[in-house]
Amino acid sequence: MPTVDVYNQNREKVEEISLSEEVFAAPVRQDLMHAVVRYQLAKKRQGTHKVKGRAEVRGGGKKPFRQKGTGRARAGTIRAPHWRGGGVVHGPTPRSYAFKINKKVRRAALRAALSHRIAEGSIVVLDDLQLSEIKTKHVVNLLKTFELEDALLVMPEKDDKVFLSARNLPNVTFLPVQGVNVRDVLHRGTIVMTKAAAEALTQRLGG
Repeated sequence: MPTVDVYNQNREKVEEISLSEEVFAAPVRQDLMHAVVRYQLAKKRQGTHKVKGRAEVRGGGKKPFRQKGTGRARAGTIRAPHWRGGGVVHGPTPRSYAFKINKKVRRAALRAALSHRIAEGSIVVLDDLQLSEIKTKHVVNLLKTFELEDALLVMPEKDDKVFLSARNLPNVTFLPVQGVNVRDVLHRGTIVMTKAAAEALTQRLGG
């Protein structure tokens, strides 16, 4: 059962807690993490690419020249794919790139990602995270206090003060526990979560 130090916002150690072995010490399955990250990125693709086929290109309604006697290959339209300005053959059309991954696999991949990050010492647990006002400088100071270049901030629920204070920082992502996912867990250098968030994650992932 992994044990971690709990700090306050001034980086003073206040206690130690034991985290769920099922959630934070699970087997690190790189194959599952890779599959789920591909799944997330595929779902994000807009798939709005589009080209025109020969039936959609403007013009080409008239036969360009007679069928026989010209010495040229027969042609029925100037918008055929092999003509300049013609339609595109088998070109991209709007579609969804999403594919299915079972919920059990997604949960196992998230447990693996959290276990990987805690094994390399990339998770910081705070006793609480409270901001007196909406101000980006507060989050910047928190990163400086813990000597972090970038971070994923995790709280039990959405906190508007923390969310609005962090959203202008390109190196910081804020997520409530229900939004924690494999890609963001692996993407940021350090995960900063509150003690309550760690307990909520344990409850969400079945620890």
